[in-house]
Amino acid sequence: MTAPRTIATGFAFPEGPRWHDGRLWFSDQHAREVVVLEPDGTLVERFAVPGGPSGLGWMPDGTLLVVSMHERRLYRRAHDGTLSVHAELSAYHPGHSNDMVVDLYGRAYVGNIGFDFDGGEAPRKTCIVAVEPDGAVAVAADGLDCPNGTVISPDGKVLIIAESMGRCLTQFDIDPAGKLSGRRLFADLGDHVPDGICLDAEGAVWIAAPYAHAALRVAEGGAIIGRVTTEGAMPYACMLGGADGGDLYLCCAPDHDPTVTVAARGGRIDIVRVDVAGAGLP
Repeated sequence: MTAPRTIATGFAFPEGPRWHDGRLWFSDQHAREVVVLEPDGTLVERFAVPGGPSGLGWMPDGTLLVVSMHERRLYRRAHDGTLSVHAELSAYHPGHSNDMVVDLYGRAYVGNIGFDFDGGEAPRKTCIVAVEPDGAVAVAADGLDCPNGTVISPDGKVLIIAESMGRCLTQFDIDPAGKLSGRRLFADLGDHVPDGICLDAEGAVWIAAPYAHAALRVAEGGAIIGRVTTEGAMPYACMLGGADGGDLYLCCAPDHDPTVTVAARGGRIDIVRVDVAGAGLP
């Protein structure tokens, strides 16, 4: 595996990357905008999201859903670019709303930080919610330590979520109605703190491990079977994409403090070729 190379720079804090319709989409959280790039890093579009964007996903009709972190809302973006509120999450999310995965039916599973991270509050357990296509919200799973990056298996039957403060990956069965059950450990990550994640065709999960300055490929059971190291910045999220799904995109930044990142604009997108293509959602 070769070292990653940088294809785009000048962002505040890139996060939540998605490969969609042949392009890379991601949230520049601290700049409060969504950015769309061509595979080579050429800018296609950027648009503002109130409250700062996080998780991205698409409804079956192609409508974009985007999480507003600080407003604790889920917005819907029409094809003409108009934003409207899809769901209110503040009654369920005590901390900033965060990453998300949207299933093939348009159901969104949305996590949240669970506590005031920037204010130095002590971590506490929290929930992920399921937002139905009509905007109805319900708790999908509770008692999670900062539910963050989330993926769904190709058959739509398993959801895996990174518990950042729990330093683990946790999985659930998804029933035909979208309910989660059968909670169990996918991987104990030891000292590694998982942030954004993506799934590959062999069932392994790539995790962005910022404090290790690396993206790690993790098999079920916890074995680390691949590693990509980043220089000069920490990876906070990752996504498999490209024409054949074999390009690993990394959202990197030298800091996570908004008072630093907005001024420095040191965030970047790196890319590296891997052996196993992406699978499942997002």
